[in-house]
Formats: sequence, structure tokens, C-alpha cells
Amino acid sequence: MRLEKGKIIVQKYGGTSVGTVERIKEVAHRIAVRKKEADAIVVVVSAMGKETDRLIALAREMADIPNQREQDMLLASGEQVSSALLAMALNEKGVKARSFLSFQLPIITDERHTAALIKDINVEKLLRSFQEGEVAVVAGFQGITPAGEITTLGRGGSDTTAVALAAALNADFCEIYTDVEGVYTCDPQVHGAARKLKRISYESMMELAGLGAKVLHNRCVELARKYNVKILVRSSFNNEGGTWVCGEDEEMEGALISGVTYSREEAKISLMGVPDKPGIASLIFIPLAEMGINVDMIIQNIGRQNAADVTFTVPEDELEKALQVVGNVAKEIGAEEVHYDRNIAKVSIVGGGMRSNPGVASRMFQVLAREGINIMMISTSEIKISCIIDSRYTELAVRVLHDAFELGRA
Repeated sequence: MRLEKGKIIVQKYGGTSVGTVERIKEVAHRIAVRKKEADAIVVVVSAMGKETDRLIALAREMADIPNQREQDMLLASGEQVSSALLAMALNEKGVKARSFLSFQLPIITDERHTAALIKDINVEKLLRSFQEGEVAVVAGFQGITPAGEITTLGRGGSDTTAVALAAALNADFCEIYTDVEGVYTCDPQVHGAARKLKRISYESMMELAGLGAKVLHNRCVELARKYNVKILVRSSFNNEGGTWVCGEDEEMEGALISGVTYSREEAKISLMGVPDKPGIASLIFIPLAEMGINVDMIIQNIGRQNAADVTFTVPEDELEKALQVVGNVAKEIGAEEVHYDRNIAKVSIVGGGMRSNPGVASRMFQVLAREGINIMMISTSEIKISCIIDSRYTELAVRVLHDAFELGRA
């Protein structure tokens, strides 16, 4: 089955956009207006407001480390509520609508609970819904395994659902509605000189998202780049123009730096006195990978007296789990002790122009040094430089870097 004519738009509304009954009614009005411009609309919704956080807190009241299968069962309920309420609001406005959960389509994922990857989407029911003149409201963030187990997609899961549906339906583009008006050169709440970008490349957006920018998740941008799905990031609270995330053009390529971002959701772990011999690194990091813990920056100092110190960063919300793993590993390999630090932040600059402009790193380090900000760890790629610093200096670092690279100027 296929749609016989024209324009398909996929929209996604985040938790703040559907945070209350009043907000859901406003979203329904926005969809009703937008439907006049398209032959078919799919709307993907997140859970209402802080509902996912509330459900996670309930799970952790039951267990320090909840069973992941049962946690997915619990968390998937949040999007079920918001998708049903939005479909009700649309029908009340005279717009035919039907809600769908992941298993009803289905959206097939692998078997990794809490961080599943989408493997396939069956769009036949959506196409049937379009033919009946309905708006299809799809619960984001969730999927189902071939064996029928409910899974969730992890952080930014609803964005990922929306982009995956846009790719599967060959939609014209995917609109991501949130509580900000687009992608900015830095967090506007941190620096008043932040400037909204009209366009940003997939590559730069992936780096910004992966380094702490909250607007989009890097997984959804990676998927959009793979299938060439254009994303328009807009606010659901007004009608201002947003930011297009798309393929790179000459104007984007010419920009030295696209943005400055930060993340306080980091923690640092150090293994002191690790035996300095081949194979030790794998003994440390393979158990972390098996527990699904994402390790970011890694530093190993020069060995002394046949021992070395290994320091790495993990997501702050996975610190307790990581410390359990690392504690066991430290005993097995004969490391002297384990230290950790929650009071750190990662500050990063991103821009495609770094490829052809030497000296960006030295400029960044000089700016931070001038403000007395000590750099603990450094990580680089072709288009980004990240520094771990004391979290007390996060906002200051963002502001001075934003100004040093003149990002407030169009």
C-alpha cells in the first residue's frame, strides 16, 4: 500500500509541548492548521512534562538498579497517555485522528532494553490511516522486539522515532517541536548574546547534540543524515521560524565555529596504580561496555614503576553502576585505588571550519587560561574540541568562548 498523492509531514512534540491538558489542546490546534498544508501528517509525542522522570524515580524506589525489562514496561506507559490524549483533542476539534503504540504498527527494535535500536518499521497501518483522512498519532520512545518484548529507545527516543518514521514514509521533512525556537550558538539562558542559526549541518548538529546541547539527540541526527531526512527545529509556543538541520552547504562550510555547548551530566573515574602491561585496558573497559555504560574521554598517564593511572568519564547517571564494575575490576587487576568526581563539566566548541583553520585549539586553551579555568582532560575530532573543567566555571567558560569566537555576529 502507498499514499497516492503528495506531501507527508512528520511532526514530533516534546514533553514540555504536551505537558498539560491545555498545552495538548494548543498542539491539537497547531496540527489542525498544519493539516491543511499536507496530504498526510504523522505526529509523534513524548510523555507529558516530567512524567518519564517521575516513572524512573518510582522504579528506583523499588530497586537501586531496576530490572531493565520491567523499567521499559513502566516507562512506555508515559507516551501511551499523551498519544491517546492528543488523539482525543484532535477528534474533539473535528480532525479525525487515531493513536498508535509501537506494537500496533509495529516498530521493531533489537533486544537492548532502555537503549534499543530501531531495526524496521511497518507503515501499512499508517498508510491506511492516511487514506481514511486521519492524523496518525504515534507514541514515541518505544518499540517492540521480534519476540514481543516492549523496549524503549533511550535518551531522545521520541526524536529518533519521528526521524525513523519520516525515513520509512519518505516524508518531505520532519518537524521537531520543542520549548526553544531553534538551534542557538550557545544556551541562551547562559549567554544573552546567543544567536539562532538558520541552518546547521548534520555533522555539526550531531557533535553539538552528543556534547550536551539539549535541542536534539545525536542518534536522531545520525539517522536523519543516513536517510537524508531534513529536520526543522521549531518552538511549539510561537510561530517563529526555526533551524533547518540538513546537508552542508558553502555558507555552513565557511563558518569557523557553529556553536559552544556544555554538559554537567558527566562524572570522572580514576583508577590509580594500574599495572602497566598489555591487555589491562581491555580488562577495564570491556566489562563497562557489557553493562551498557558509555565511556567518553580516556586518559592514561605515563607509566611509573610498572604502574599507571587511568582516568575516564561516564554519564553522571551511570556513575553508581560504573563504580560497581570498576571496583570489581580494580580488585582483579591489582589497582591501588579508585577515585571519582561528580563536580565536573564538559565544555565544547564545534564547527566545520576547524578542518581548514589551524590554531583553534590553542585559542580555546588561551581563553580558558586567561580566566583561570583549569583543563583536566581534552578530546578532539575534526570538527570539535572538548575540555573537562570544574563545573563551577561552566557558564563562564561558555560565555568567554562564545565571545572569543565572535559567535554573536551573524
